[in-house]
Amino acid sequence: MVKIRLSRFGSAHNPHYRIVVADARRPRDGGYIENLGHYDPRKTTPNFLKVDVERAQYWLANGAQATQTAHRLLKSQGVKF
Repeated sequence: MVKIRLSRFGSAHNPHYRIVVADARRPRDGGYIENLGHYDPRKTTPNFLKVDVERAQYWLANGAQATQTAHRLLKSQGVKF
């Protein structure tokens, strides 16, 4: 199954996440199919959340399932489910 989920990057105590499309069997930070955007949970910059809405809707229309956190972030950016 293909999932839209968060992949962590950034240094210790400074988390940043990529919103990615990945095979569910891959590790959290392993290879992914496509990068849809990024998220900074500490909100240290004005653009702490950026999502390619068009590509996210494409993947959802083709059967990708979003995790709970990814669903919440995508919904806040106007992605239709």
